[in-house]
Amino acid sequence: MSLRELFAIDVEKLRGVGPKRKDALHKMELRSLGDLLTHYPRRYLDRTRQSAIADLMEGEEATIVVKVLRTESRRLKGNRVMVTSTVTDGQSRMSLMFFNQRWRERQLQEGLEAIVFGKLESYRGRPQMTSPVVDLVGDQTGKIIPVYPQSEKAGVTTSDLARFVSEALRRTITNEDARTLRDPLPDWILSDRGMTDRSSAMLGIHQPETHEEISAARRRLIFDELFRMQLSLVRRKRFLEATQQGVSHTGGGPLVRSFIDALPFPLTGAQQRAIDEITADLVRPMPMHRLLQGDVGAGKTLVAVAGMLTAVDGGHQGALMAPTEVLAEQHHLGIKRLLDGLEVAEPSSLLGVRPLSVELLTSRTSGSDRKRILGGLAGGLTDIVIGTHALLQDRVQFHSLGSIVIDEQHRFGVEQRAALRDKNTDGSVPDVLVMTATPIPRTAAMTVYGDLDVSILDELPPGRTPILTHHVDAPGTLDGEPPLQLEQMWQELRTSVADGRQAYIVCPLIDESEKLEVASAEETYERLRSVELNGLEVGLLHGRVEPDEKDRVMERFRAGELHVLVATTVIEVGVDVPNATTMVILDADRFGIAQLHQLRGRVGRGEHASVCWLVASPTTADGEARIEALVDSTDGFELAEIDLDLRGEGTILGERQKGRNDLKLASLRHNREVVIDARNAAIRLLDEDPTLAVHEALADELSLMAEDADEAFLLKG
Repeated sequence: MSLRELFAIDVEKLRGVGPKRKDALHKMELRSLGDLLTHYPRRYLDRTRQSAIADLMEGEEATIVVKVLRTESRRLKGNRVMVTSTVTDGQSRMSLMFFNQRWRERQLQEGLEAIVFGKLESYRGRPQMTSPVVDLVGDQTGKIIPVYPQSEKAGVTTSDLARFVSEALRRTITNEDARTLRDPLPDWILSDRGMTDRSSAMLGIHQPETHEEISAARRRLIFDELFRMQLSLVRRKRFLEATQQGVSHTGGGPLVRSFIDALPFPLTGAQQRAIDEITADLVRPMPMHRLLQGDVGAGKTLVAVAGMLTAVDGGHQGALMAPTEVLAEQHHLGIKRLLDGLEVAEPSSLLGVRPLSVELLTSRTSGSDRKRILGGLAGGLTDIVIGTHALLQDRVQFHSLGSIVIDEQHRFGVEQRAALRDKNTDGSVPDVLVMTATPIPRTAAMTVYGDLDVSILDELPPGRTPILTHHVDAPGTLDGEPPLQLEQMWQELRTSVADGRQAYIVCPLIDESEKLEVASAEETYERLRSVELNGLEVGLLHGRVEPDEKDRVMERFRAGELHVLVATTVIEVGVDVPNATTMVILDADRFGIAQLHQLRGRVGRGEHASVCWLVASPTTADGEARIEALVDSTDGFELAEIDLDLRGEGTILGERQKGRNDLKLASLRHNREVVIDARNAAIRLLDEDPTLAVHEALADELSLMAEDADEAFLLKG
């Protein structure tokens, strides 16, 4: 029996699943036998090693199998209800206390057997647990009992799930008349890794007799999840390469050489390596699909410009799409400055050449400028265009779009990227370079961007100064008497401004919020102007500032007319003012590691020493760990690994945007080596069988596990 067949059998076919049970299971998204068998236990209870109440110390967490002796409730002041259940492990008794959970009285009936997990407390000398996790196990037997994620809302217990899973296993694996689960993996994958077959893995995960069986089952099923994902990504990459017609380029043209020769500093080794990798892609007949990943300030824009110039050298055009107008405008200013003085051939010109044309197209572009730019793009007189989503409009037509750069690509959807790539009328697909300034770990990159080739900038160019990071523990940042550390911070900022430098102050909110006791940009702006930074020129920038005012504020800050810019995270990416050397982030524990690192990267961009102040009083262990990590390291890749360990892969996997998350057991944090192993196995298998013609079962599973939207992503890229 295949996975497809398992997912085609409705749970209502199982004994004991009537209409009510079916509805309850469907609420848990358990609609088929396949859903049930991939609803894995979250933990196990080993009856041979279970804790006894009498053996526990106060404050100790434990899992205990108990029988309910009685349950009662009583009303407390304020219309609150307390439910107390007296339970026994056969030797000793203890109380379970629940507040405002009246339904516990119905759940914990006399004689019921359950697993409770919680922290032992003592009340008047008697043991008790307050609001423990309760799993109803019914009359399950065996030394090792699986404990499943259950749903109190749907009324489905771990006991119910164990019974239904057992029935599903009987129908598919353990019954002599049933067909064994088909194993799609070739023998060489199993034998090289000493892995068990899928049927044994399913039995081992759901009905283990030993802990060794659980380990072997998890190892196999984790590999299955990661291998399917990597196989899908590698296959998609090869499909695009084989079926799409690229734009013809010639590497090493005069524009690229002139551009690099005119730079006032040498390229870093990482930049040269990335340019070589991109150039090699550009001269191939199939379109490039490459990710340029680099730390803050590593020089990604310069590498991207070299790629677009290769397209212009061949008579084509380049486009750079940024997620915000601020970032697009910043790119336009910087790239025009980099390309000033370069010329391209123009036969119709008297001199045979004309200046290289770099234009900006956003929703704020005036009507006359828009008409001129659109004409230049369609006629081939605009060589490079930088813009936002405005580039996707139907009116924007290119003479020959050869190279696309998508900055901060995770902010764009699949359809938006595809729309820009479909701009050429001759059917050719432009080369695509996507950039991210948020370094992510290698294993995560293999999963999120597994269908792309990856170039990494892991060196900082000359002129980037180190950033010293301090943590200021300042509860109530803007209330009451400021702590001495905070006064010292403001004094150092004023001294820096007196020396001719500038500063950013970042707040997490625009307006004051009653729900979150965090600094707001507008309230902070008013306070600082009149108190801490009285006498300095202070500007305000956030998402609600009108576009014209935003331009005026940014221009004044770039020109040095403003000493300090109070802002929200609109300055997270793209804002480049080398004279700004101080970054103050208020309520820094409200931000994630990646965002803090991005914000810190707005300083340290010039010749002067820079400092970042993280003002925060973390109330959680994770909050403390994030602040400590930023103080200890300025390496974005190292911070990305720490971030993955702290947050898990949920946020990163969310960037995939399309398709089902197939990772139910596998973890990018805990299974890093398996990700790499699965990728290598996927590459080897596709080298041997590019269309999976010999491995039909695998092809069928990939089709099953991909949603329709994911299939569209496979075809569009």
